[in-house]
Amino acid sequence: MVDIHDKVIRGYLLSLVGEEGLQMIERMPEGEVTDEEIAAKTEVLLNTVRRTLFILNENKFAICRRERDSNSGWLTYLWRLDFSNIEHQLMKEKKKLLRNLKTRLEFEENNVFYMCPQGCVRLLFDEATETEFLCPMCGEDLVFYDNSHFIDVLKKRVDALSSV
Repeated sequence: MVDIHDKVIRGYLLSLVGEEGLQMIERMPEGEVTDEEIAAKTEVLLNTVRRTLFILNENKFAICRRERDSNSGWLTYLWRLDFSNIEHQLMKEKKKLLRNLKTRLEFEENNVFYMCPQGCVRLLFDEATETEFLCPMCGEDLVFYDNSHFIDVLKKRVDALSSV
């Protein structure tokens, strides 16, 4: 079983299923159980349990098995958690984040920006020329925006993620 108290894993699961979903995961009974049993034992609302299970299933962290009652013909869905693939999923997320940060860094490095002193907008040079260097929101004169600090922050973040 994976350590759901690990800061990275916990943060990832929190972003996927939210606080109530994380509570459900923490209190989830062992073995195969129905969504109603999960709701009763975890004290999480049934709708939240179902939403969480479907999100976990989409991300391959929950396994569902259907069982048909031979008398009534009703289907029962039995659920169990399986976090054996979470390290792989975290690596995929890290690569995606790194790719997005590199794209943003390239965009910031290759463009010149102008900003409204009131903070209304930040425009590319071409967009600023179209508005004659006036803020389209409030009419103030746009001023050059030095994004070098933001570029430095992005570079540090990219370096930190690349080295891990």
